[in-house]
Amino acid sequence: MKYVTVKTKNIAYYSNLSDIDWEKLAAGYKVASKKGAYKSSRPGCPQIPPSIQLRDYQRTAAQSWFRGRGRGTLKMATGSGKTITALAIAEELYQKIGLQVLLVVCPYRHLVAQWGRECEKFNLQPILAMSSVYTWQSQLSSQLYNLRALLQPFLTVITTNTTLMADSFQSQIRFFPPKTLIIGDEAHNLGSPRLQESLPRNIGLRLALSATPERYFDEEGTDSLLNYFGPVLQPEVTMADAIKQGALVPYLYYPLLVELTSGESLTYSKLTKRIGWALNQNEESRNNDNLTSLLMQRSRLIGSAANKLEALRQLMKDRLHTSHTLFYCGDGYVESKSIYNRQLAAVTRILGAELSYRVNTYTAETSLEEREEMRRQFESGELQGIVAIRCLDEGVDIPAIKNAVILASTGNPRQFIQRRGRILRPYPGKERATLFDTIVMPPELDRHTWEVERNLLKRELKRLIEFADLADNADEARSKLLSLQKKYQLLGL
Repeated sequence: MKYVTVKTKNIAYYSNLSDIDWEKLAAGYKVASKKGAYKSSRPGCPQIPPSIQLRDYQRTAAQSWFRGRGRGTLKMATGSGKTITALAIAEELYQKIGLQVLLVVCPYRHLVAQWGRECEKFNLQPILAMSSVYTWQSQLSSQLYNLRALLQPFLTVITTNTTLMADSFQSQIRFFPPKTLIIGDEAHNLGSPRLQESLPRNIGLRLALSATPERYFDEEGTDSLLNYFGPVLQPEVTMADAIKQGALVPYLYYPLLVELTSGESLTYSKLTKRIGWALNQNEESRNNDNLTSLLMQRSRLIGSAANKLEALRQLMKDRLHTSHTLFYCGDGYVESKSIYNRQLAAVTRILGAELSYRVNTYTAETSLEEREEMRRQFESGELQGIVAIRCLDEGVDIPAIKNAVILASTGNPRQFIQRRGRILRPYPGKERATLFDTIVMPPELDRHTWEVERNLLKRELKRLIEFADLADNADEARSKLLSLQKKYQLLGL
């Protein structure tokens, strides 16, 4: 790519970040964004496309970030437009202070590709820094040189958490100029010790994005994350807010209650009792490896409960005419005819071989090219459904989903919100989504274990009830959860 010498008034603005009048930026942002006053014809420089009109809460969120002096965390519901809000902030920084570099950090490669597509809509020409260094390192070095030599006005880099930690990328970070904005997407992932150490301290403009920035059972990691990026800003955009604003579609919610087998019940009871012991040790045990392991074991047991397969079979017998359906599986195992199979394979066999429902599987091993082809087939109806693992947890954008069957249960509030929120993304012709949620009924427990279960269930049931209350069929959905509330004396939720 050939560049010409840059001559722009932006470069002269605010030579030092400490000189920035943040209150002035915040005060002027709402007016400027409404008028669409700034236009840029330079390839690779931020420009809000004419097709995008920021919603009120997006403009307010951007103002809050400016008032936070270039630091802060946007806690916005999945699908509510965090990416667009972040790119609008970058565009304003370019116009007002001469921002030179946008660095986006994502947990997974498919999110790098998605950010790449969104950045191109904003007139940017991003370097996708992931996988082999040979595909990006020389390009990054060259463009950083051009930037310093004023031969290039702007640089966009999108990378993965893994690449960020690599020496090959860390060696380049020190050459990023002061006018660099780092955006942490799905930022809760950046709270781990290794990633915290890799976050660049020489970059002063910082923005974190997450529907759930609080790390599950990791207060220290959450604090480290917010200390780096800045506190959660107002407004916090809930799922209810996003539906009301039209950023997410309304939905029907059908809880499907499933019982454990006798063997599963025994294991469940033992795990719950051991979790109770771990919780009673002391307050610090909430962060210990033993408790985390026990919670994961119990979550996996719930996620792979064998009777979920029969519930799926009975549900889909009457829904063979439907399409655009996602089947979200756990990564555990289920027992079927004395042979352990991955739930993904068992679900695919029931849908495909037994019911002749046209499906394909979507996993971490599915290549980016295969994912794009599967997305096309799914959108066109050539595929009626996708059977997937984990694809709802971290940013996968398949807005054509109209129906979903969630077979993977989770006690993690982040996963709960992510999985359900992604189903509600708008799509042409999609007026409403329908969600079937398999919920495991706890077995009969002794009094002590019952108390532990009640405390654990209280948080999850509260989330289920909140989700049911937002549904168009709220009364019907709430009635399905009533038996659990009665059994564990949680009618006050």
